Amino acid sequence: MTTLATFNVNGVNGRLPVLLRWLAETESDVVCLQELKTSDEKFPEAAITEAGFHSIWHGQKSYNGVAILARGTAPIERRRGLPGDPDDTHSRYLEAQVGDLIVGCLYLPNGNPAPGPKFEYKMRWFERLLDHARALLAAGAPTVLCGDFNVVPTDIDAVVPGRWVWDAVMFPEARTAYARLLEQGWIDALRVIHPDKGIYTYWNFSYRGGYDRSSGLRMDHVLISPSLRGSLRDAGVDVETRGWDKPSDHAPAWIELTA
Repeated sequence: MTTLATFNVNGVNGRLPVLLRWLAETESDVVCLQELKTSDEKFPEAAITEAGFHSIWHGQKSYNGVAILARGTAPIERRRGLPGDPDDTHSRYLEAQVGDLIVGCLYLPNGNPAPGPKFEYKMRWFERLLDHARALLAAGAPTVLCGDFNVVPTDIDAVVPGRWVWDAVMFPEARTAYARLLEQGWIDALRVIHPDKGIYTYWNFSYRGGYDRSSGLRMDHVLISPSLRGSLRDAGVDVETRGWDKPSDHAPAWIELTA
């Protein structure tokens, strides 16, 4: 059994106690992190190594940043950054071979305020992701594409959909682009396991402390290639982490695959 998780940590150094506590408790073999908010040289490699994980990362000072961690084996980097725009300096994509799996870790642009230049950048980035995702499927290897997509695919993926209709994460263009990924053949693993259930990975911070449960959204996704569909056994979200001290505004989403 292989367990793979994705977790937007919202600052890997500022939230390091939360990350290390979760790594100690999780059974995940592969972990994809987003929104590191740190330069490459300040990534906490030593602490993560002590926690039992090898790691590769693609950092950026104060913004963005992605990493892939693996227990018991070193991820072999295949790509950093999406093809298609050599002038894009954002650290938003990292891809590795981990055992028999190809793992793509992504942090898709948020796109707010929308409409506007940031949303236009989001959709251009999404088109590049669609092109690369199509190439990954064509290669035929068992592949997982996961991370913070900053897209709420359908209304079931929000506790109160009406609160978000003016947010870029629910704009029709973003939803359509996500649907196009599924049309390519990618499988939304959490939705396969929980076809009719509201399941969420993000909640707003609350001014009163804790978090606003009515703000729940599912925008962290784990997509698997068709060859892995028969291996998918379970999927879920470690919601309890959202209630820990000084947490991220996201919770880890995970899948279990048979060997």
